[in-house]
Amino acid sequence: MNRGQSMMASELRVIAPLGEQIHFAIGISPVGNVLVAESAKGICAVYLGKSAKELMLSLQKQFPAAKCVDGGNGIKNTLSRVIELILNPQKISDFKLDLRGTDFQQQVWQALQEIPVGSTISYSDIAEKMHNPGAVRAIASACGANNIAVIIPCHRVIRKDGSLSGYRWGVENKHALLRREKVMLT
Repeated sequence: MNRGQSMMASELRVIAPLGEQIHFAIGISPVGNVLVAESAKGICAVYLGKSAKELMLSLQKQFPAAKCVDGGNGIKNTLSRVIELILNPQKISDFKLDLRGTDFQQQVWQALQEIPVGSTISYSDIAEKMHNPGAVRAIASACGANNIAVIIPCHRVIRKDGSLSGYRWGVENKHALLRREKVMLT
């Protein structure tokens, strides 16, 4: 990286033990390709995108010290459950997660999991709930660093004025996920 450049939160590498095995599978959902990856501790990544190859490259970039293995260890079943969650957002899911982030990021991700299906909340509202009103940008950054799309629903976070803001997997996917949730509730 050149001097003066900074990495986006989504470009940060996740610390993984050298040689750790991460099993992954890729499938198709209503919002495009979905990659689900699991470590021995649980789901460590859910990525959304147009290209399966792009998703695989993102996984390898995010976990450079890990050995990424296509298939195995029941990952296809986990992928099916994640796609079912996209299809039916009201479905109760009890996924085992392997969250890798700072304490602050994990607090934000926990707050995101408390947002009801079909609802949205602003970054500033999350900051208030966390009793840290000055942390709006840090909360947005934590959303960008979230590796586990849909299960940790950063797509439910919007600007204070109600407009959609950036989404690591594309604003069009954010819009599609929110629209799907609202339709399922009516």
